[in-house]
This record gives sequence, structure tokens and C-alpha cells, in this order.
Amino acid sequence: MTDDTSKHAPEAANDEAEIAAVSPETDATEAEADPVDQLVAENAELRDRYLRLAAEMDNLRRRTERDVKDAKSYAISGFARDMLAVSDNLRRGLDAIPADARETGDAGLKALIEGVEMTERAMLSALERHGVRKLEPIGEKFDPNFHQAMFEVPNPEVPNGTVLQVVQDGYKIGDRVLRPAMVGVSKGGPKVAAGGDKPDQA
Repeated sequence: MTDDTSKHAPEAANDEAEIAAVSPETDATEAEADPVDQLVAENAELRDRYLRLAAEMDNLRRRTERDVKDAKSYAISGFARDMLAVSDNLRRGLDAIPADARETGDAGLKALIEGVEMTERAMLSALERHGVRKLEPIGEKFDPNFHQAMFEVPNPEVPNGTVLQVVQDGYKIGDRVLRPAMVGVSKGGPKVAAGGDKPDQA
């Protein structure tokens, strides 16, 4: 048994020496390759993060610009709506004055009427300077985005669904409806065929 052990011992020692001789080269090669691969991976990751961050910043800039523009355009919406209610009351007061009283009234009444009319015009002019525009729906096709139908008017001479009367003026601010127009819509008129042919009588 002693002889066998002594015979195999030098062979085992040689194998270990060979492994020891090969291992440093392999480790050195891996050590040289790993930093480069790691740097390439880090570079790709940083580039990806940079591109994502740049895209997010660009989106944030666009959103901010849009929000600022909307704030400038629509910030006074609530105030403008309240002022329209005041303008409505001024108009109701003027409409309540009988025509004969306007003509035969004394100078004081005429001056009062003129003053209220000037106030109404000045208020609407100020609102218009801030982007508030009056809707002009008479003769237009009824649009539920801008109009609120209050009643129907039988009229076979105009296309069905045409705005014929305005009960209360509507307004928009920028591209948004501030207050829809309350309107009367035609009923019983001709309907335009889907293909754009001549109107058919309803």
C-alpha cells in the first residue's frame, strides 16, 4: 500500500501544478474582459436612462407650456361666467322698460337708460378683450356642444334642426364653451339625405 500511494502522489502533484499554471492565465483573461464588458453595459444603461430622462423632460416642458397657455386663456372662466349673469340682469332691466316710457320719459329716465346700456356694452367689451366671444347660432344647425334646445318651432321652410330663436345668448372663451346658447330649434322642415342629395320633405 505504501508503494501505490507513493506512485500516485507525484502524479497528483503534477496535476495540481498544471491546474495552478493554467488558472492564473484564465483568471487574468477574465479579469481583463470583465471591466470592459461592465463598462459597456454601464454605458448602455446610462445612455438609456439619459434618453428616457430627456424624453420625460421634453414631455414635461410641453405639458407646462400647455398648462400655462390654458391658465392664461381660461383662468377667468368663473369670473367671466359671473359677469355674464350681471350682464343678463342689465339686459332684463332694459327690456322691462316699456317702449312708450323710453320715448315719452323725462331726461332723467333717458339718461338712466343710456347709462345702463353703456355699462352693458362696456362689460361685454371688456370680456371680449379677455377672449370671451358671443355665439351667433341663428340659422346654424343645432349643435349640442354649443347650444341648449329649449323648445321646437314648427317651420317646414327651413331644414329640421336649425336654430331659429335665441332665448339666452351663449358665449365661449377660447375654444371652450363658457355658457351654451339657449335656443329654439326648427321642427318639420326638410331633411338632407345621407348622400347629400336634395332635401326630402319630413
